[in-house]
Amino acid sequence: MRPHPRIALFVLLLLWTAVVIGAPLVGSQPISLGDVLRGDPTAEAIFWQLRLPRVLLALLAGAGLAVSGLAFQTLFRNELAEPYTLGIATGAALGAVLSLRLEEMGVLWGMPLVSLASFVGAIGATALVVGLAWRRKGNTGTLLLAGIAVSLSCSALILFLQYLSDSTQTFRMVRWMMGGLSVVGYGEVLWAAPWVLGGAAVLLALRWDLNLLLTGEELAASRGVDLVRLRLQVLGISALMIGALVAVAGPIGFVGLMVPHMLRRWVGHDHLFLAPACLLGGGAFLAVCDLAARTIMSPAELPVGVLTALLGGPFFLWLLVLGRKE
Repeated sequence: MRPHPRIALFVLLLLWTAVVIGAPLVGSQPISLGDVLRGDPTAEAIFWQLRLPRVLLALLAGAGLAVSGLAFQTLFRNELAEPYTLGIATGAALGAVLSLRLEEMGVLWGMPLVSLASFVGAIGATALVVGLAWRRKGNTGTLLLAGIAVSLSCSALILFLQYLSDSTQTFRMVRWMMGGLSVVGYGEVLWAAPWVLGGAAVLLALRWDLNLLLTGEELAASRGVDLVRLRLQVLGISALMIGALVAVAGPIGFVGLMVPHMLRRWVGHDHLFLAPACLLGGGAFLAVCDLAARTIMSPAELPVGVLTALLGGPFFLWLLVLGRKE
């Protein structure tokens, strides 16, 4: 039995709050909130400089990936679409790999050059997809095919650059592409927050158009939805969000695929409730995944991108089986 969407949102808000409070206290060295409040130097350093920034980044990344995945699944009317469908993350990975291959490891505007190269790669891949689709009237099918082509091309270039690199460079490339939320301080959080919060606000403002799009493109257009403009808005905003997130956390896959599906069965299809639910549920989901990734092999740490991939593979197969039954 499905609960009322408002009740579901309230439960998700409670879960999100519990994650914010509890996740920074758990890890290879557990700490208590009392130690932090009493001013214990070790507990304060772990909580304020290591754990809390990591949890905040996980909340931002999960929210951005989930709400972008929801927008893509609605835009393409394809339940398997997610932020990585159009080659955004692959383009970001290509930018980072190219920077690592050239050994550009400096800092510009307070951010590592690898992160900035990743952000530029995401924007460039999206611009290429839109440019290719625009020549073919920019319909949804053409956008999807152009995205797949760009993604495959970027993946091929990444393999080529890895082949040309030495063992140290290859290790850095592979490790970066696993994704991770290991940060110290709030620099990465402050970098990602404006992109994610601003992009999420725009996608929330478009929820009425996305609701109409659920009824079909022809009916949505007859009710005043500018389909070309809506596609460009969703693609542009998602590219900025995903580019910023991949720049600081690397490619973390399947969050944008799993979270909207799980919440759609609980909250319903109305974007008025589903979009905020994805923001809350996506952030809490990735924060819990990161919590498991840094404790399951303690004191070693598993990259969170590996864990989400291990979860996403079976989930993808479950979607295929479920779709066949329905």
